[in-house]
Amino acid sequence: QVQLVESGGGLVHPGGSLRLSCAASGTVFSANTMAWYRQAPGKQRELVARITISGDFFYEDSVTGRFFISRDDAKKTVFLEMNRLKPEDTAVYICYANFPPRGEQYWGKGALVTVSS
Repeated sequence: QVQLVESGGGLVHPGGSLRLSCAASGTVFSANTMAWYRQAPGKQRELVARITISGDFFYEDSVTGRFFISRDDAKKTVFLEMNRLKPEDTAVYICYANFPPRGEQYWGKGALVTVSS
């Protein structure tokens, strides 16, 4: 059974930085697509950033230029470098990945990021 486990969340002041990691286990395959979503209290889950195995990227408009997604396929890990954090970035950040051979989709349990002074 594939599992995704996030780490690196926490409390940070506005303007600060955090780096999230998400490690996959239980598969021999590298993920087709890995992504970070977030869900703030009272809001719908939204896609923050996505990276494909071919290196294509997507960033949600509000994080473009501040957040950077990367992956290490040897370690089956995806990262999210978050800079110049704002209070409105406060949310649970949830890792997503889909894997060969049939594109099965998996979600992590989430990591809380709180941006507050």
